[in-house]
Amino acid sequence: MKALLLTEYKTMSWVDVADPACGPDDVLIEVRACGICGSDIHGYDGSTGRRIPPLVMGHEAAGVIASVGANVRGFAPGDRVTFDSTVFCGECVHCRRGDVNLCDNRQVLGVSCGDYRRHGAFAEFVAVPARILHALPAELGFNEAAMIEAVSVAVHAVRLTPVASGDTAVVVGTGMIGLLTLQAARIAGFAQVIAVDTEDSRLAVARELGATRSFNPNTDGDLTDFVKSLTDGQGADAAFECVGLNATVLSAIHAVRKGGTVTLVGNLSPMTELPLQIVVTRQLRLQGSCASAGEIPRCIELLASGQIRVDRIISAVVPLEQGSEWFAKLYSGLPGVMKVILAPHS
Repeated sequence: MKALLLTEYKTMSWVDVADPACGPDDVLIEVRACGICGSDIHGYDGSTGRRIPPLVMGHEAAGVIASVGANVRGFAPGDRVTFDSTVFCGECVHCRRGDVNLCDNRQVLGVSCGDYRRHGAFAEFVAVPARILHALPAELGFNEAAMIEAVSVAVHAVRLTPVASGDTAVVVGTGMIGLLTLQAARIAGFAQVIAVDTEDSRLAVARELGATRSFNPNTDGDLTDFVKSLTDGQGADAAFECVGLNATVLSAIHAVRKGGTVTLVGNLSPMTELPLQIVVTRQLRLQGSCASAGEIPRCIELLASGQIRVDRIISAVVPLEQGSEWFAKLYSGLPGVMKVILAPHS
């Protein structure tokens, strides 16, 4: 089959590779759409250590079942499906608790990190265990379905975060995950959602997708003062940090009220400063959020019903064989582009 292969760092090649092996508990999927994730871009240059060449990357995908293993029940060739990016074992203590994102034997599609190599979906076909599959409704297109994994990250973060009627949330960072998180926050019941970003164009999209207010720290003053002005001097009930840099983490912490929650979603930087005295004396809750754990069926409903929109997030849909040039563009910081979908069978 044809695949987009990371042959060496910063080099993507359109090549012939071996067809994926489909075991008795697996399904073979003809990939129709696969999104380029920010983690793929960071792996492109080797900076994460989790995309060691040679590797077929890609973990945000949807397609049609080509064949099923002998033990697979409930799925058949021709079914339209998507799948979790996390291949969990289903047997460890975390899986038994329902925390499949924390599986002790966790592997991620399109990742090679020394411990394992799991080829992903930037290819004509990909094989995955049937236990991570989810059926797609007919009304949901493949390009939109390729966004489900990203939507599940946002929905999982919001599900971990306490919310009461009338609450205010701050979403720091309005990239793809931030835009999905603010939509999920509105659906969960946050009455006021304040979007924070340094790019006015992204803030405009955030308002279109449900943010009640927006704030640009480069031009609008002090975020903490702004949030307090909208919350009777208290601060937000929750903040979702969707960047993962020192400055943005600190902004999220300072924006919440006493007893508030900061849910950490972004992780661009492996280490950040912790204002310990503020966290302790204001009794803040800092909550990490990793991937998703069972939210994909709900995300399919939200997308199919139009409650979560991804049309303003998908910037381009291009043939998979053009993937090399699009990786180069995204790595160089092409302005105005958020999510690029690669289509093997366009």
